[in-house]
Amino acid sequence: MKSTNGAEEKRCKKNEENYAQQGPLSYNNKGTAFTHEERERLGLTGLLPPVVETLEQQAERALAQFRHSPTSIDKYNFLTVIRYTNEVLFYYLLTQNLVEIVPIVYTPTVGQACREWGRHYKWSEGMYITRNEKGKIRSVLDNWKRDVSIIVVTDGSRILGLGDLGAGGLG
Repeated sequence: MKSTNGAEEKRCKKNEENYAQQGPLSYNNKGTAFTHEERERLGLTGLLPPVVETLEQQAERALAQFRHSPTSIDKYNFLTVIRYTNEVLFYYLLTQNLVEIVPIVYTPTVGQACREWGRHYKWSEGMYITRNEKGKIRSVLDNWKRDVSIIVVTDGSRILGLGDLGAGGLG
């Protein structure tokens, strides 16, 4: 895979080294861009299609699928899967197609996604700490196994001017 900067290359390398702890779909963090050697080393042989693609080839295929999605919320859901399974591809698509994709990943579509979050839920992208966890927050936090680079704490109120969405704010 062609790397555009050292930070991206470092992040990809870290993902490769820690792929087993990165989430249920983490072996796809580069998708079909894993080389045959990487697949062998990481135990991915047979778990991905045999073709090795460049980032540009992946983006061309993904953009066609994105454009084929009939509604904005379908496009949002498609991009959510891409973001979770191939973060490099997601940000490449976003930066190369800002005008087309920003209205899907931000307003107005993200507001709809937040309001309909329960209907579109796929997997947890955050933590839910409620009053039921009082006195055991440390043990709850220890359940998070992925690397953390930022923490946002909210009561869920006034997200995007939509009012209190509760857990839907994770949409």
